[in-house]
Amino acid sequence: MSPAKVSRKKNRTKYVFVTGGVVSSLGKGVASASIGRLLKSRGLKVSMMKLDPYINVDPGTMNPFQHGEVYVTEDGAETDLDLGHYERFIEDDMSRANNATTGQIYHTVISKERRGDYLGATVQVIPHITGEIIERMLAVARREKPYDVVLIEVGGTVGDIESLPYLEAIRQFGLELGPKNCVYIHLTLVPFIPTAREVKTKPTQHSVKELREIGVQPDFLLCRTDRPLDRKVKEKIALFCNVGKEDVFDVPDVDTVYELPLIMEREGLGKRLLDKLGLRSKEPDFSQWQSVVRKIKHPSGTVKIAIAGKYVEVRDSYKSIIESFVHAGAFHGVHVELNWIEAERFESEEPAKLMEGCAGLLIPGGFGERGIEGKILAANFARTTNLPFFGICLGMQAAVIEYARNVCGMRRAHSTEFAPTTKYPVIDLLPDQRGLKQKGATMRLGSYPCFLTRGSLAHMAFGTDAITERHRHRFEVNNRFREQLDQKGLRFTGIWPGGDLVEIIELPDHPWYLAVQFHPELKSRPTHPHPLFRDFVGACLKSGKSAQKANNSMKKLATVIEE
Repeated sequence: MSPAKVSRKKNRTKYVFVTGGVVSSLGKGVASASIGRLLKSRGLKVSMMKLDPYINVDPGTMNPFQHGEVYVTEDGAETDLDLGHYERFIEDDMSRANNATTGQIYHTVISKERRGDYLGATVQVIPHITGEIIERMLAVARREKPYDVVLIEVGGTVGDIESLPYLEAIRQFGLELGPKNCVYIHLTLVPFIPTAREVKTKPTQHSVKELREIGVQPDFLLCRTDRPLDRKVKEKIALFCNVGKEDVFDVPDVDTVYELPLIMEREGLGKRLLDKLGLRSKEPDFSQWQSVVRKIKHPSGTVKIAIAGKYVEVRDSYKSIIESFVHAGAFHGVHVELNWIEAERFESEEPAKLMEGCAGLLIPGGFGERGIEGKILAANFARTTNLPFFGICLGMQAAVIEYARNVCGMRRAHSTEFAPTTKYPVIDLLPDQRGLKQKGATMRLGSYPCFLTRGSLAHMAFGTDAITERHRHRFEVNNRFREQLDQKGLRFTGIWPGGDLVEIIELPDHPWYLAVQFHPELKSRPTHPHPLFRDFVGACLKSGKSAQKANNSMKKLATVIEE
């Protein structure tokens, strides 16, 4: 008996499968998360899953220029950045069960074969690989109180060789679940051809044709387009794709991704989806979500904040940081304009020029030696000019190195990651990281507790004595140098009690100077911005107003002198 047949008797959870066609980067993750929000706003219990076709076990060892951000879950899984979209839209924590890769699937199947679990059978893509994929999909719903709906996004584009086992698995699973228990949604592109002055439906027709040849008939089509589709175009798409006319929906370009669930709701997707699944729910409540979208779209002002990073050419490398600033900006009713600066530029250019017009500086995480001296110089500029500063992970380490060098007199202080023989290793490898040879999934990962010093910026932001935050690092502040740093004014205001590790540093004689070893951006939500991003943006607004007031005073003084 197959895993799917067993589940059909025991599992009452409904499944929604989201696939993509024509081209990549259409926004399946955001579209899937938006559908999740439609259901969550109706009071349904919803979870989500991403199936990634790449052979890597996880993205932890992948270059940010190729993959973008590695999103870390509470339980320490390194996952695709789409899980960040899921958490932000449905406001529920994901886990390692919510992301599966081809590498994980094949590793599990081969391990079972080596143990003899298949009783001498020839191990094949069907049924063994597809069966393992189905098991992973079932595992998401296995909780004491099962989910009403699980949304599963199939990575890649229909037609990709590597996606075929996943499409076959959702076909098999759909057959076993039966009518009213699963829905297939296909996201596609309907391009506008300027020379012909019309939108073209043929790419969508071919994409659906390829999906149907695999055995999957979409129930809904989401059409990415830069303009509204008229009734005739939708009717044509419906006719040639064997989909109901009322089940073809526009997915337009939007000012903010958080507007998409509201557009889908206005178009009637939420109601149609419930009808197809045979579900009943209360009336949707989007009041809080609408308020956030309204603030994002209609800010009362702008504040400019610099980000000195290593991967600024690929903004997806900092996706959660970008969204955290959107959330914090909405809280304050302003638009946060991000000034992206390649960290290496601080090594050859004047920091004041690079930072012109910026009310604050954030230094994010990263790996490798390139750009580290630039980050140290950027931290020095923020400290010495009283510019609000926020450091994250490597950003905190750069701030500690800078302080040790320029305030504590340790001229060659460094991290052993970059200078193994440094005389002052103020940043050093964590004890439990020594001797590790395997790179994948061996860092300090996931959620750890942190105790806060009362009266500190961190304590005021969180309003509590203890917090939990997510981590992804191998190096940490070296406790051998804590006393020297503390004597010169650097405060350690957040400590992990399990190993007496530094989690937060601050400068009390600075307007707002705070850095953390963890990744606060991973826990920020549209309706609940992370406290540190919230307060950092608030400090930047205050700094910007002070700078503007001083500038106006100088202008008035110059006018008086001229007169």
